[in-house]
Amino acid sequence: MIRIGMLTSGGDCQALNAAMRGVAKTLYNSNEEVEIYGFLNGYQGLIHGRFRLLTYDDFSGILTKGGTFLGSSRTPFKMIEVIEEDGIDKVAAMKQTYYKLQLDCLVILGGNGTHKTANLLSEQGLNVVTLPKTIDNDLWGTDMTFGFQSAVDIATDCIDMIHTTAASHGRIFIVEIMGHKVGWLPLNAGMAGGADIILIPEIPYDIDKVAEKIKERHDRGASFTILAVAEGAISKKDAKLSKKELAKKQAESPYPSVSYEIAAKLTKKTGYDVRVTVPGHTQRGGAPCPYDRVFASRLGSEAGKLILKKEFGFMVGYKNREIVKVPLKDVAGKLKMVDPDASIIKEAKMLGISFGD
Repeated sequence: MIRIGMLTSGGDCQALNAAMRGVAKTLYNSNEEVEIYGFLNGYQGLIHGRFRLLTYDDFSGILTKGGTFLGSSRTPFKMIEVIEEDGIDKVAAMKQTYYKLQLDCLVILGGNGTHKTANLLSEQGLNVVTLPKTIDNDLWGTDMTFGFQSAVDIATDCIDMIHTTAASHGRIFIVEIMGHKVGWLPLNAGMAGGADIILIPEIPYDIDKVAEKIKERHDRGASFTILAVAEGAISKKDAKLSKKELAKKQAESPYPSVSYEIAAKLTKKTGYDVRVTVPGHTQRGGAPCPYDRVFASRLGSEAGKLILKKEFGFMVGYKNREIVKVPLKDVAGKLKMVDPDASIIKEAKMLGISFGD
């Protein structure tokens, strides 16, 4: 008998269900007897013992469904070892649930923060296998995360649709794309959608350079300009602030997000009409694209294989077009940033795209 627990933690994304299905079907199709316990709402389910025994039917018909049928929540790693007002030792509670159910392995699907906790549990002696989910594609140790391509497709569709109204009215449009710390999503969606300016966290922008690009386009006869702006885009001036100073500035800002601040400044500097569109959580929603369905299924299948081989303490990743296993200790606490000198940035600049630098 193989008993595994499964949970999805952090922000949801497309193909979480497809990945869990990949794990389950691989185990069910082995010669082993299998029990799978689904923990509800991420680590909270593991902490409080909220779970249900899943059946084969639970994994039927979910390949194309977005979100996660187990539910998800955020349990910040910085608080995982802190005993709060409820008096619960969260790490001890998770271990107790694991041993009470006599689990052979925990399958954890999540992003950066999720992997920090997964690695902690692994170091505490629990058998853990993880899968890399995030629309940000910022997990260390894998070239791709599932959910990313689906989010790129949605963000690109948004930029595509903005093009027609921007051209019709001769406006400047800012499309704010998710990406608080890392710019893979706005970079790829911006390039795919034909954005003229892309602003990402890794390349602090100069608002005067952005205004110059817009004026240059208008001088050439272009009636509109599209900006793909990461929600975490930062100016060169703000990049020099300490974390505390930046947090204070953002807390006191009259603007709901950086895109509205950029819009106000560009209107003042150029005199042009600037509008902001924020697709927001639509980028996490809906059915996974075909690429993510296949990719998540492959990762899930490999996770099932690791469990059958009793190889624990790994994230299933993707490197150089091959599925690989990556030690959790090599993943936890690291972000895969966009290198400002990367070839994709250089090629984008050769295409005439400005990064405001």
